[in-house]
Amino acid sequence: MEKTFNPQNFEKKIYKNWLEKNYFYAKINKTKQPFTIIMPPPNITSNLHIGHAYGMTLMDSITRFKRMQGFVSLLLPGCDHAALATEVKVIARLKSQGIEKEDIGRTEFLKKMYEWYEEFGNIITEQMKLLGLSCDWSRYAFTLDEPRSKAVRAAFVKLYNKGLIYKGKRITNWCIECKTALSDIEVEYEENNGNLYYIKYKIENSDKYLTVATTRPETLLGDVALAVNPKDKRYKHLVGQNVILPVVNKLIPIVADSYVDSKFGTGVVKITPAHDPNDFEVGIRHNLEQINVIDDDGTMNQNALQYAGLDRQDCRKQLISDLEKSNLLEKVEKYKNSVGCCQRCHQVVEPKISTQWYVKMKDLAIEAVEVVKTKKIKFIPQKFEKIYLHWMQNIKDWCISRQIWSGHRIPVFYCKDCDEVIVSETDPTQCTKCGSKNIYQDEDSLDTWFSSALWPFSTLGWPEITEDFKYFFPTNLMITAYDIIFFWIARMIFSSLEYTSEIPFENVLIHGLIRDSQGRKMSKSLGNGIDPVEIINNYGADSLRFASCHGVGVGQDSRLGEEKIKSISAFLNKIWNASRYVLDNTEKIKFTKLNLDEINLTSSDKWILSELNKTIKNVTKLYEKYDLGVVCMEMYEFVWTKFCDWYIEESKVKLYEGNPAEKNEVVNVLLFVLENILKLLHPIVPFITEEIYLSMPNHNNSIMLESFPTYNKKLDFPADHKAMLAIMDIIKKVRNLRADMNIPDNKKTDLYVLPLANIKQIANNLFVIKKLAHGKNAFLINDESKIDFKNTFTINEVVKVIIPNDHLIDKEKEISRLENELRKINADIEKSETLLNNSGFVSKAPAQRVNAERELLAKLTNRLDNISNSLKLLGEV
Repeated sequence: MEKTFNPQNFEKKIYKNWLEKNYFYAKINKTKQPFTIIMPPPNITSNLHIGHAYGMTLMDSITRFKRMQGFVSLLLPGCDHAALATEVKVIARLKSQGIEKEDIGRTEFLKKMYEWYEEFGNIITEQMKLLGLSCDWSRYAFTLDEPRSKAVRAAFVKLYNKGLIYKGKRITNWCIECKTALSDIEVEYEENNGNLYYIKYKIENSDKYLTVATTRPETLLGDVALAVNPKDKRYKHLVGQNVILPVVNKLIPIVADSYVDSKFGTGVVKITPAHDPNDFEVGIRHNLEQINVIDDDGTMNQNALQYAGLDRQDCRKQLISDLEKSNLLEKVEKYKNSVGCCQRCHQVVEPKISTQWYVKMKDLAIEAVEVVKTKKIKFIPQKFEKIYLHWMQNIKDWCISRQIWSGHRIPVFYCKDCDEVIVSETDPTQCTKCGSKNIYQDEDSLDTWFSSALWPFSTLGWPEITEDFKYFFPTNLMITAYDIIFFWIARMIFSSLEYTSEIPFENVLIHGLIRDSQGRKMSKSLGNGIDPVEIINNYGADSLRFASCHGVGVGQDSRLGEEKIKSISAFLNKIWNASRYVLDNTEKIKFTKLNLDEINLTSSDKWILSELNKTIKNVTKLYEKYDLGVVCMEMYEFVWTKFCDWYIEESKVKLYEGNPAEKNEVVNVLLFVLENILKLLHPIVPFITEEIYLSMPNHNNSIMLESFPTYNKKLDFPADHKAMLAIMDIIKKVRNLRADMNIPDNKKTDLYVLPLANIKQIANNLFVIKKLAHGKNAFLINDESKIDFKNTFTINEVVKVIIPNDHLIDKEKEISRLENELRKINADIEKSETLLNNSGFVSKAPAQRVNAERELLAKLTNRLDNISNSLKLLGEV
């Protein structure tokens, strides 16, 4: 092993070796159980981000764990063409070259799209490899490749033939920049500082008016009714009457609908079915007309009368001016609301009526709800079940068409001669009704989620019933973030049930989002994003993998910054140095391999083996529950504190002072514990564990091929474990005592050790107490009365340690130093208490600042107690 931990020196070399030896290939073996994770395909729009890295680390770690448990583990990789998102990127690239999409036509544009796919598909694949993913690359899939295209067409035709796909006019999210319908996931809501306009509608045959509050006065031109809540007594008598629509000067009815919130504005709302999804539903219930007043490009159309041709924002300004002149604008208030914007171009989305293709969802949702209710599919954590069920039980028909060129083109063809509609898995050459060859394909493309919904089974060969499909499907686990439960998880479930009559996966593991060290969402505008490739180049993939998981609760958001990654890198460096210590000492002695039952185990040996055994048991359960955050915490504690800080330090006594047999025995225990540490950690930090493992004696095969450690009851030594805990406790107390008295580590003292119980174990570990408690000599005594010198002592239920004080410190000088520190601590405590007793500070300061001050006060108080104890001890010298 190299002296310095430098992951750049071995990570790529190791991954290349894994690929060459085909370790990731999941070979069908019907005598073994499969474990399958189909990786959520990252969008091919750009490089991987830190959220991808975290999710992929979870998938790979669980896959590696199951592989070591003996499962045929398949982690199937791929990428998503992300139709609209990628099209926007390609359009921007072409514009930078002075080329418009329409200038080159659909065929040439799609060539440019495929160039992008190839470029970024390769980049993403290489980034996955840098992260160390043990994917079966022979099964790599792309949502737009030939097998997936075949699956998409088969799925569409099946639903269409069952009457579950139809073409209709409904309200959709419309982007005036991208000029396409959008799915809900393609709409992001941004806070907007706008206005609330109070507009007066004159009641027919009356001098009175009804006032309506709206944020979108330009849609008034498409109003077809006013609505009030049927329980609102203020307006109950007006239901069924008419008002005069301002500017347009036509009569529209007043209707009663429970949708209306009586507390919003005046309790009267305008109904514009063509430009608001809620109004659309009200319109259907009351059989109201739909009047579209805004064109696809965001300009007002001919239904907007004198405002036709104006941009919707310009129309708003002009309309408000006209209403003001007509004394129909009562007032304008500042109003903060959330506005839907296109995820790609950030243009404000226009809800509008358009003709689109839809999937009928009511019947498809029934079984998709049932499989979750009956626990055939389990959500982890369970709380996300409620989110899923709420959405599925209130689901609306799914708009699956997009007015773009990229993606899967809708497999619907029309005959120009007889108007026949042909829906086919293959491109027809002539009309199936009249035989005419004068046919053309629908111009629209499918929503990218249509192909993604088929991902768990299309990747395994469906619609063909392949050997992969028969062996690996249904899959075991789907891992994804909570923000796409509705849009992807739900669609995979109902699609799988419809097409395969099987659930797509048994469990859904929902993970949270990665935030920065201050808890903020990572974004370009804040400049707080973390580039996973940069982190890997600086600290190695293992540091990124472990840091992204460490301490993260299942399903919880987490914080990640460079400081955390640095601390994890230091932890891995600790493992590296500990391993070098073990292996260097293995080379220095005449090492002979021994089984544990051939070794005369000491109390220290039995303690570390008991701790290791307990850790194996706990960590295995945690892996099984997919709780990798706590796995990392358990392993960090075991490796750093128990193995490195205690057992390795204890081992030095034998290695430096023992006979050859004792040295060989302790090296065997060190190697056994180290090997198990590497196996327990391997799923999460595969590179460093492989590099160290192959450096160990008689290890010629990859750690990937080894079995995961299992709990062994024979390695529990409760009596010795308890005795060692007491010995370690007294050592810590001696150290703390010396620190309180400001005694440097190089100032050794005699230690008089009085056993109160477990005399044999105390006697056998006298050398450990001496070594780790900075003793010059350690004397075992059985009668405290013979101690005739001034001393201090520390004690627990098993042992008492007495320390002579004379000549170790300059008593007067130390008392003076402590009294000076005591005065400063008291002043700091007074200052902190004054601040925390200030109600203005506690109520107005950021919570983080208040908590920090409380923590400071606790530390100061603790230090005050320690100084007081030290002064008391010195007074007794």
